[in-house]
Amino acid sequence: MNVRIICVGKLREKFYTDAVSEFKKRLSRFVNLEIVELPDEKAGEQLSEAQRTRVKAEEGRRILEHLSPGEVLVATVIKGERLSSEKLADRLSGYMLEGKSRIAFAIGGSLGLSDEVQKRADMKLSFSDMTFTHQLFRVMLLEQIYRAFKIINGEPYHK
Repeated sequence: MNVRIICVGKLREKFYTDAVSEFKKRLSRFVNLEIVELPDEKAGEQLSEAQRTRVKAEEGRRILEHLSPGEVLVATVIKGERLSSEKLADRLSGYMLEGKSRIAFAIGGSLGLSDEVQKRADMKLSFSDMTFTHQLFRVMLLEQIYRAFKIINGEPYHK
C-alpha cells in the first residue's frame, strides 16, 4: 500500500518534525509513506471572500497536480465524515480489497481545502468540529493511519 500525505505548509518546530519522523518509522512496516509539502499562499488576516477563494484555489491546484490517476483521495475537512479508528481501518482495508493501492490524504492550508479538491475527493474525513493547525493535524493524521494499520493487521494498539 502506498500512502501519501499531501499538505500545504511546512513543519518548522522540532517537536512536530520529531513526531512525524517517529510515525513514518512506525508506518514503514505497513506502507510506503510519502509526505509532500506544498507551499502555502500568502494570506493575511483581512482577506475578502474573493481573495480567500483565490488562495484556496491556488493551493488546491497544487494538491491536485500531485495526484496520480486512480489514486484514492481523502480530503480532511471539518464537515467531513467522522469515523472511529476501527471504521477508518475498515475503510482503508476496503480500498485495499478493491485493489486500490494508492491513497492520498490532503491537508489544506490555513483556509482549508478548495472546492475543487473536495469535489475530487473519494472521501471527506473530519476529526472534529474544532480547527487544528496543519502541523498538529499532520501528526494526528499519521497517528490514526498508524493505528488503522495496526488494527488491519490484528495487532494490539492501546485504546
